Amino acid sequence: MTEAPDSDERQSRRTGSDERAARPGRSGGRLLLVVSLALTGGAAALEGAARLAWFTAGVDAVGRGTVAVTATGADLLPALSGVALLALATVAAAVAVAGLPRRVLGALVAAAGGYVGVMVVRLLVSPPSPADLADLPGAPAGGTAVAGSVASHPGPLLAALGAVLLIAAGVALVVADRRLPRLGARYSARPEQAATDPDRATWEALDAGVDPTVEAGDAGAGRSDGGASGGNV
Repeated sequence: MTEAPDSDERQSRRTGSDERAARPGRSGGRLLLVVSLALTGGAAALEGAARLAWFTAGVDAVGRGTVAVTATGADLLPALSGVALLALATVAAAVAVAGLPRRVLGALVAAAGGYVGVMVVRLLVSPPSPADLADLPGAPAGGTAVAGSVASHPGPLLAALGAVLLIAAGVALVVADRRLPRLGARYSARPEQAATDPDRATWEALDAGVDPTVEAGDAGAGRSDGGASGGNV
């Protein structure tokens, strides 16, 4: 019986170390918070870029003179709002799932951000021509584009920022998945941790003044015999 405390102490240390190894640290929680903020910020940037002006061109309208026609991000990249919704949905999903599903989701978000980034760079390198803008639904019907009149706006830069945030968040979900916590993981692990340790139960019984080596039936029989003998006396 003298070795039992040492065994119980070793078991406690081993159990504690296993729990610490299986439970993400505070750094994992902070990283998940940063990823969630990046996803939210990226979604806001993309949605804002979809509404902002990207390029403006002059169009000669019959009887109206030169009219400025502006192309928004939604006109040039209709997928911006869809990618923003994907980023917002990922904020909740990244907390609720873990493992392969979260890594797949991170890869999808990073790919979507990469697509937006490539399209933005392409539009900045090769802006739409005045004729392209003159064909937009909001342009005057029958108007003639004014050559060399295309002006750029900050909209593409905001979209590029959103793309960078989504790429960074997606890569973090893929690479650091093991470090990130998951909603409900603490509570799902409790049933396993609630299993009674035999050594611990033995020492708790001794502390309570109960002999753990006596079976319940033997203890009941002993109490019955004791009561009978006391009655005979």
